[in-house]
Amino acid sequence: MGQQYYQIIEVTDAGPYVTRLLLCMPRPVRAEELEPERFSVYVELKDRDGSRLEIPKSFLERDQMVQSCAYRPVQRAFPSTMTGEEVPESRIVALEMPFGPAWDCSCALIADHRNMNGHGRYIVHQYRVTCTGPIGSGEDALWGEIFDRCAGVLNPMIQAFQQDVSSDPQHPIRYGYFIPRTLEAPKALIIYLHGAGEGGQDLPVAYSGHKVPELTGERVQKLFGGAFVLVPQCDTMWMDDGSGEYGDSGVSIYTEALRGLIGEFMERFRCVLDPDRVYIGGDSNGGFMTMRMLMSYPDLFAGAFPICEAMPDERITDEQIEQLRTVPIWFTHAKNDTTVNPETTVAATYRRLMAAGAGNCHFTFWDNIVDRHGRIRDAEGEPYEYIGHFAWVPVLNDDCRLDMDGQPVLLNGQPVTLLEWLAGQKRQHS
Repeated sequence: MGQQYYQIIEVTDAGPYVTRLLLCMPRPVRAEELEPERFSVYVELKDRDGSRLEIPKSFLERDQMVQSCAYRPVQRAFPSTMTGEEVPESRIVALEMPFGPAWDCSCALIADHRNMNGHGRYIVHQYRVTCTGPIGSGEDALWGEIFDRCAGVLNPMIQAFQQDVSSDPQHPIRYGYFIPRTLEAPKALIIYLHGAGEGGQDLPVAYSGHKVPELTGERVQKLFGGAFVLVPQCDTMWMDDGSGEYGDSGVSIYTEALRGLIGEFMERFRCVLDPDRVYIGGDSNGGFMTMRMLMSYPDLFAGAFPICEAMPDERITDEQIEQLRTVPIWFTHAKNDTTVNPETTVAATYRRLMAAGAGNCHFTFWDNIVDRHGRIRDAEGEPYEYIGHFAWVPVLNDDCRLDMDGQPVLLNGQPVTLLEWLAGQKRQHS
């Protein structure tokens, strides 16, 4: 029987990935005894019933399935704590491995092709790690140790979220939520609406399919003076209008149910939640729903941040534009998005809002979406370029600073990022 190991999942710009393994060694190991090339790491991806999976070739090539087993290279090996921090000596050895779009078998999610929406779901990674060279020397040398018993999967970025479900009898909505660490004063509420792939039945996917946990991190929480984060998940798609076609009608069967959930949540935390600081945003299908909620309840929100939003501009009436022009909105999209055409959605809507006299409306229009923080690189070692639809990457990293005209967005005369701007908005009472 082999030794135990733990998996660490990190929610990255490219999604959740198994980035490290923690090996439970039979004796304490020092840093100088470890070399990454002495570990062979083999992985198979399994469904929860134990069967081996095939995985989509890429985000755009979802119908082309490829093998779901591989040997993963090891970048670093070092003694660590149980949370993966490096130490001089430990009975735990961490193996740090490359991850990202070029390393398919590191991904913790798979698109479920058993339904038409391709919802993501967490899958099982089964590893077998073999020590192919000696660790140490003399009588204490370790050689040929095998680690093939998973003792646990650690996903620390999502452990702060709690789960619940709304009371709507027709469309009960599951949701994850984060409570600020201190509640000495009323806090803001940030609502994040998932994209098409994060709907379905696996609730953690809604708040970890993208880097949404960043909203619970120290920097963002400090910006808002503490904020609740609410992440609902619908069964199908937010743009489901009940026809079964998921078309461009601009209508959602979830509109009233989502409003009910928000009301229930605000009532539940009424003593510690500021009703004048409720913000809503989301990506793609969730950007569509952001616009739908703004159109239906423009007086509820202090600000909004639709990302690569899929609401057809032709479905927004002139009367709704007149209502929306007073709502603080910061749009984000990429010019090379081939999934949602910005010219028929956000660009047209933005122009109408500005023509109507919107005084606090902004639009960051990226040429393309690339890794700006050095975490993921392509085969040539250059910053990885995502497909144009991935505009949530710069939003959740708070990289959006420029308006449609290329000039910095200002708040109180000072240049700000999107999240800094959002934290400064407060609902105005007429």
